[in-house]
Amino acid sequence: MKTLCLVRHAKSSWKHPELTDRERPLKKRGKRDARIMSEQLVKKSLHPDLMVSSPAVRARHTAEIFQDQLDYGNRDIIFDKQLYFSGTEAMLSVIQQTDDLVKNLFVFGHNPDLTDLANQLINTRIENVPTTGIVCIDFDTDHWMEATKTTAAIRFFEYPKMYRG
Repeated sequence: MKTLCLVRHAKSSWKHPELTDRERPLKKRGKRDARIMSEQLVKKSLHPDLMVSSPAVRARHTAEIFQDQLDYGNRDIIFDKQLYFSGTEAMLSVIQQTDDLVKNLFVFGHNPDLTDLANQLINTRIENVPTTGIVCIDFDTDHWMEATKTTAAIRFFEYPKMYRG
């Protein structure tokens, strides 16, 4: 069994229009939501064996917040440019090339690719994965290369609005 958590980056700030899209940081709400959602994974006892993220600042910072909350320790987060608006095939390629020793893979990325990939892999239709939303998918296989719709079952789809008080 393999478990994939697709995580959309947290809410980003548009406060500095001089920054490129790739440089935009998280806003305060984004940081809070990333903590909320990573705490939900702790409650579910779901911890990553490997974290791979888009190199965009907002995705990187989201992954780092999850890293702190999920006891990922000093292990490196892999930053892969294929996760920055390269399409679902590029994202799927990153996933399917993961070492089979990894059981729980967390991938941090962007819409529309993240929502499109989730819909490509599961039988349920998700209209939109909101910021800091998580789509967790289990694959009935021992090999990431076989992580496809035919081996997939959605475990959960959750997002911050579900937990905000």
